[in-house]
Amino acid sequence: MSDLPISLSPALEAAFLEALDPPGKLVAAIDALGTVVDRDVLVVDAAGGPVVRGLLAAGARVTHADLTRPLQLDAADGSEDVVLGLWSSFRGVVPRDVAEVDRVLRPGGRHLVVHDYGRDDVSRLYGARPEYGAWSQRTGPFLTGGFRVRVVHCFWEFGSQEATSAFLAAAFGDAGAQVAATLKRPRLSWNVAVYHRTRP
Repeated sequence: MSDLPISLSPALEAAFLEALDPPGKLVAAIDALGTVVDRDVLVVDAAGGPVVRGLLAAGARVTHADLTRPLQLDAADGSEDVVLGLWSSFRGVVPRDVAEVDRVLRPGGRHLVVHDYGRDDVSRLYGARPEYGAWSQRTGPFLTGGFRVRVVHCFWEFGSQEATSAFLAAAFGDAGAQVAATLKRPRLSWNVAVYHRTRP
């Protein structure tokens, strides 16, 4: 798994990497919430993509852990400042998983979970998902499970309207073509939720 919100063929992935949040707002938000500079950051089930590269560029000491069921992090007790999940991991709040995260975090360490938030152009490509509704509600699993949320307003930005339409049709078929037809600029609004909590 790479730290991307969608799985694509290599040719489409190259175009997507250029379009994904060019200003780096998501990495900046992760740093603001977790303070990654000169810190030990354990990333779960994500390696090699733009978010991890952004963390490394910001000065984080990044290590990786596989996603297991139940969660078992290959890290020593109290060894990490931040544990970060990107899209594929922490799809809800499982008390045993939270306890495992707290085991490897130092006191005051941060647990950050990134998911799409919805209410944007990108969500129209997928249809109904729990990320877009139940998870973000006050009664949802994250906000009742000890997390707070920050929504980061990002974009998928392409070089032209034609490039946007071609990518969306190739990656998402009819749904992509329909969304492309509604866009007035060569970009899609993309709201990302960073759920965050502090180890007690």
